[in-house]
Amino acid sequence: MSRIGSRAVHHAPRLSSRYDAVVIGGGHNGLTAAAYLADAGYSVLVLERLDQAGGAAVSTHPFRGVDARVSRYAYLVSLLPRQIVDELALPITLRQRRSASYTPTGHTGLLVDTDDGLDGTARTAASFADVTGSAGEYATWNDFHSRIAHAAARIFPTMTQPLISRESMRRLVDDDETWRMLVDEPIGHTVTTAFGDDAVRGVVLTDALIGTFTDVHDTSLLANRCFLYHVVGNGTGDWDVPVGGMGAVSEALEHAARARGAAIHTGAVVTAVDPDGEVSFVDADGITHRVGAGHILAGCAPATLARLLGEEPGTAPEGAQLKVNMLLRRLPRLRSGADPELAFGGTLHVNERSSQLRAAFAWARAGTIPHPAPCDVYCHSLTDDSVLGPSLRADGAHALTVFGLHMPARLFRDDNDAAREYATRAVLASLDSVLAEPIEDCLYTDVDGRACLEAHTPVDLEHELGLPGGHIFHGDLSWPFVEHEDEAGRWGVETEHARVLLCGAGARRGGGVSGIPGRAAAMAVLGK
Repeated sequence: MSRIGSRAVHHAPRLSSRYDAVVIGGGHNGLTAAAYLADAGYSVLVLERLDQAGGAAVSTHPFRGVDARVSRYAYLVSLLPRQIVDELALPITLRQRRSASYTPTGHTGLLVDTDDGLDGTARTAASFADVTGSAGEYATWNDFHSRIAHAAARIFPTMTQPLISRESMRRLVDDDETWRMLVDEPIGHTVTTAFGDDAVRGVVLTDALIGTFTDVHDTSLLANRCFLYHVVGNGTGDWDVPVGGMGAVSEALEHAARARGAAIHTGAVVTAVDPDGEVSFVDADGITHRVGAGHILAGCAPATLARLLGEEPGTAPEGAQLKVNMLLRRLPRLRSGADPELAFGGTLHVNERSSQLRAAFAWARAGTIPHPAPCDVYCHSLTDDSVLGPSLRADGAHALTVFGLHMPARLFRDDNDAAREYATRAVLASLDSVLAEPIEDCLYTDVDGRACLEAHTPVDLEHELGLPGGHIFHGDLSWPFVEHEDEAGRWGVETEHARVLLCGAGARRGGGVSGIPGRAAAMAVLGK
């Protein structure tokens, strides 16, 4: 082993002809599965297509000559159970953000404070009254989120257990009204009925649309499933900042897997899977290998697994987001006059009123990049400045991430480069609409004088990470329960082939940086 920069570089171990388990994909879920199986004494081989493990949960230095380590794809953590951190002894620190969210609304803005003490509650209540003109909307907000918290505290512990049935989960939640609004009726109807203010509705509904292209009123309830996963994390729904960047999470998991004896081969492109227990791959030198496997765990998307098995992949997944990473010389001022450190200290909601979200969906469905582009904005360095070098910290620089909603892959297929440029301009214009100065005036420049900004479309994610359609969840999210009692007791990772299991985001209870499907696949193999 050698070390380049801060990351250990491991030389490929000698291949065996057979392993107890072969894991396809060294993303965070694949690494989680490998760590658990290796800990149980299984021989484990992880095959990762890229030159480093971690998948979408990685950090990079994207701007030449600039000491900023950016969470390039995934960026916040909510769904990683404390149980996994403890069982694998992972040295991961998650830090709560200064505020939950801030939504500019012209001359003022809607603040949701993370401080649940008297001061924080008073600030949030005053903000609601200022924006909505009464105290009623805040009372409704508290009732709504109390119901969510009640459900989250009961649902999340089941995520690391065998699946239970819909009826068992309903009884566990033990609140028919909460169950109805989460599971039985479109979240759009629930929110529109409960709240009267367009901005408040938008703050709630954003959680139903991250990485999901749908109408919140659609009876498919896809938006409900997305919403549920965004509000139950660790029983609180908090979205925290991983100290050191997202790469610190995957690096901890990689170390856990290697330390327990798992072999990890990077630059290994899997070309075929025999469900009877053989995996073919091409290594970084172009040499083809075939290895036997007692079990094959697929951290790749289900559509990718189907292709490797020689099967029909079914409906193609489609991602729907634009991820923009920036490095700023300083935080920009806001038109509302809010303190930038407060506004950017949580999630800054830009042009995400309920009416704007619905209009953006209509634009995108009609084949046009939305204007204004609805955006979630995050500033990692306000919560954790360790991702910036000393000189950047001293200069007041900040790492900013923008997540543009309703940007489906279909909008980028014909000319990805041109559409990326157009969509990035739309996102910057959207930001400028709530700022007192152009965001581009605040951009840091690299050693070549180029603005420190990069954007990733769904098509980019397909090419860079091998995600079909650039779908960050590998496909539509599923309910964290099964429909019928006779299906209960499984782990939600099974396929039609006894030896082949899903261990990535495409498994039931997948999605987000969680490790849950990786652990579930390992438990299924171990017969837990």
